Amino acid sequence: MVKIVCSAAVNGIDGFLVSVECVYASNVREKMEIIGLPDTAIREAEGRVRAAAASCNLPIMHGLLTVNLAPASQKKEGTGFDLPILLSVLDTDKLGSINLGGKCFVGELSLTGEIKPVCGVLSMALAAKELGFREIFVPYDNAAEASIARGINVIPVRNLKELMNHLKGIETIEPKKLSMKELQEIAALDTLDFCDVKGQDDAKFALEIAAAGFHNVLMIGPPGSGKSMLAKRLPSIMPRMTLNDAIESTRIHSVAGTLPSNTPLITSRPFRSPHHTVSAAGLAGGGKYPLPGEISLAHNGVLFLDEFPEFDKTTTEILRQPMEDGKVTITRVSGRVTYPCNFMLVAAMNPCKCGYYGHLTKACICSPAARLSYMNKISGPLLDRIDIQIEVQSLEFATLSSESGAEKSADIRQRVSAARAYAAKRFEFETVNGKPLLFNSQMQAEHVKRFCMPTQKGIELLKKAYDSLGLSARGYDKILKLARTVADFDNSEMLTEDHILLAIQLRTLDRNYWGK
Repeated sequence: MVKIVCSAAVNGIDGFLVSVECVYASNVREKMEIIGLPDTAIREAEGRVRAAAASCNLPIMHGLLTVNLAPASQKKEGTGFDLPILLSVLDTDKLGSINLGGKCFVGELSLTGEIKPVCGVLSMALAAKELGFREIFVPYDNAAEASIARGINVIPVRNLKELMNHLKGIETIEPKKLSMKELQEIAALDTLDFCDVKGQDDAKFALEIAAAGFHNVLMIGPPGSGKSMLAKRLPSIMPRMTLNDAIESTRIHSVAGTLPSNTPLITSRPFRSPHHTVSAAGLAGGGKYPLPGEISLAHNGVLFLDEFPEFDKTTTEILRQPMEDGKVTITRVSGRVTYPCNFMLVAAMNPCKCGYYGHLTKACICSPAARLSYMNKISGPLLDRIDIQIEVQSLEFATLSSESGAEKSADIRQRVSAARAYAAKRFEFETVNGKPLLFNSQMQAEHVKRFCMPTQKGIELLKKAYDSLGLSARGYDKILKLARTVADFDNSEMLTEDHILLAIQLRTLDRNYWGK
């Protein structure tokens, strides 16, 4: 007789059903064989299962136990199968019958029978719901995260004794539920504010446009001019995430194991700032069993690369395709996974190796050849994918010592959200790769043709810019998308000469530093 207990796992950030099947042969030496492409952690489950069962006085069938994780063609990893494996090997003749129908089980076991949290529970709960399960049993510490799925009863369990009492009907565990009010209260307040940044009005204005259209940004300026301060405060002026965006970001962080224990749902836009020594796998994702990298952890938010030229050039070149596609596919011997990575790239750099080329008071000690070598660490194709390029100048004493208050992030966000709302009406029925089109930077060629309509003077200005600046086809489209965002602030469907002129000014800084 084969016993079947339902569980779930993740591939990428998508959950899928796993049937834990067990058959036993008596009068054979005591052994448990786990098959179905398990990883090392799953193969070690026998020790945890036997010890936990012994600690809680739960009877296990004797003899040769063969446990199969189906589908056997799909690689399995992690410790989340401990609980369903234990349930599949229990001796129900001694324990008594328990009803496992319509139920899904996930959890790691400690040697004392405690049920410990695992990664990717939200994706598993969503998959279980879609497959028609009525209940999913998860570790107590994962329950709030799993309850975000809504539409399936999430049963939080602390230990095996509590679970068995529930299954036998002795003491029922109440499902974990989060109301919409509680979900709204989870939203974190922004702790960083633009009012902390003195001066830099031009840079703030450029970032305001970037936030409305989700445009990539490059900031060039001397050390201490405020580039990092500006970048860190960018999420505070971006539009609030929708519930679907929040769930998708939460799923990525849950799979990666970076979701804070007290944060069941990520409601603030992610901000990731990896050090320039990050590896290619750390940035794009990877490993023996692929996990999300920094570009995926920044999904729906900001990826900030400070000291941009100091990053390994081979590593930064990996960004090119994900910046265009909004996803990254990682192929390993163990399998292939795809992670979403629709992020806003914000890069900051000095104008030269010493940092003071063009400084108001300090002299640059770099030779022209050294400056060009430093700037050329960033390739032309990658630079071409950055919509906005701005200079951040050092501040004068009068600006720094001024007591006048700068504009708060909340006020800037109101303008950004209004521009975003104007664009949302235009994109109401538009999609990109099956997902709703949300920001101007995500527009494809067909959308640019339909929604970026310059006036006659605007067309003439574009022609002059294309000829004189030597723009690529991508650069031309980027200027139109950027002008579209500028026009959204004016509630204008047509791209006027002023809109296009500002877009050109925000994109042609590379001519000053790279001579392109």
